[in-house]
Amino acid sequence: MKRISLLIPIVLLLLTPSCSDDFLERASLGTVDETNFLNTGQDAIPATNAVYNTLRLWHYHGGGFSILDIMSDDAVKGSNPGDAIPIRAFDDFTYTPDQATILNWYATLYQGVRRANTVIEKLPPLTDIDAGLKNRLLAEVRFLRALFYFDLVRGWGDVPKITSIVPPDRPTRAPKEEIYRDIILPDLEFAASTLPERSDYPARDLGRATRGAAKALLARVYLFRGDFANAERWALEVIQSGEYSLDPDYSNAFSVTGEFGPGSVFEIGALPEGSFELGGNQYGNTQAVRGSPNRGWGFNRPSYDLITFFPEEDPRLDATVVFLGEEIDGVRIMGDGSTPDTTYTDASRTQIAQIEAYNQKVWVPGTTAETSWGHNRRLIRYADVLLMAAEALNENGNQQDALLYLNRVRARARGENPDILPDITTTDQGELRQAIYEERRAELAMEGLRFHDLVRTGRAAAVLGPLGFEEGQHELLPIPQSEIDISQGSLTQNPNW
Repeated sequence: MKRISLLIPIVLLLLTPSCSDDFLERASLGTVDETNFLNTGQDAIPATNAVYNTLRLWHYHGGGFSILDIMSDDAVKGSNPGDAIPIRAFDDFTYTPDQATILNWYATLYQGVRRANTVIEKLPPLTDIDAGLKNRLLAEVRFLRALFYFDLVRGWGDVPKITSIVPPDRPTRAPKEEIYRDIILPDLEFAASTLPERSDYPARDLGRATRGAAKALLARVYLFRGDFANAERWALEVIQSGEYSLDPDYSNAFSVTGEFGPGSVFEIGALPEGSFELGGNQYGNTQAVRGSPNRGWGFNRPSYDLITFFPEEDPRLDATVVFLGEEIDGVRIMGDGSTPDTTYTDASRTQIAQIEAYNQKVWVPGTTAETSWGHNRRLIRYADVLLMAAEALNENGNQQDALLYLNRVRARARGENPDILPDITTTDQGELRQAIYEERRAELAMEGLRFHDLVRTGRAAAVLGPLGFEEGQHELLPIPQSEIDISQGSLTQNPNW
């Protein structure tokens, strides 16, 4: 894939994103740049759609291979042992600043920032566009820029602060607190005060950023920062809006029929087309069942540790993991012949290390790999909002309300079976904290949240240490070495890299 550097002015590829909704099904605009585009109000919606389009770029999803899950205890590299060997480095924390996957993710996030900056800089002076529409589009783009920058600061800490179309020739790293103060928080607050609620959008605009999405992302940002008062505030505003509810069927929340469902706060739409240009999203295809049926590449497989973490009666296990031999939508899962069904940690073959299994949350009906490109990735779910509220309330000393939201999630998971997953009743803050942590792992497994949950709660060294995680180093990814080289030293490396 063509390399994109912060240091080299790049052509803005305005390829509109696609899914089953009108705003995501417009034809490609081809290649244009900021010198001859977004000069009239007619360009405003296509330019905004181009920012959304970043979300479907393959490298946007954790460098393409969803490395955040692989670096956690929820997943392993996957595929077969001889495929994409460099990705093994994320299983055992042996990756280096030269790793292409890290560079690709970093560069793609800044590509999104650049597209957003183009709209933020060039849209306000235009006078031939309705003022209300202009304000809404600016709020959508600022939501997306905050989303990109939040990934950047969680991934790399201090990062270059780029807020204009033309980046500096030799960027330096701005303190992450400055990024939060000057970009992430004001962008999200503007979006939260300006965007419509989800119910205010017509069906053709499902997938656009909403007021609820902005508030939910604010809650996630504040929770990551340990600001529980603000995390509680924003999570409760989403809950009290009445815009969202839990789908009664947990597995349906990830299905094709559940796209843009009641519990979807923000998701990326896609079409079952085997190419980016036609509206596909390779996120699902990368992780889909490998072999028979041939649905994809089989990377980012659920770990044995995750599989055994679930109580056997928890229905979320079967909705999260595809096991060999099971039948889904009339298709028998046989798996990859070149991948061992089971591997062991010892010569006597008594301690299981891995079994061949796949991420069921990316499953879409069909028999070909192409249909896997049609998976809609859910970036923010209402269940996560409930659990963020529960965690913040508990840390703020309100255990009773924390239990209310925690137990809503458990009640949905147990469905019609009253004999499993009983309500949590403890009001001891420490015990409740642990229960919420465990609920987050079960509810949100394989959704890219586990690694940052471990880091932000100070548990990464204890949980991931046996996998190779080193405290004081692996909380952050290394700045790509090529970016440091191109900057001629104006960019510095993270500690211990």
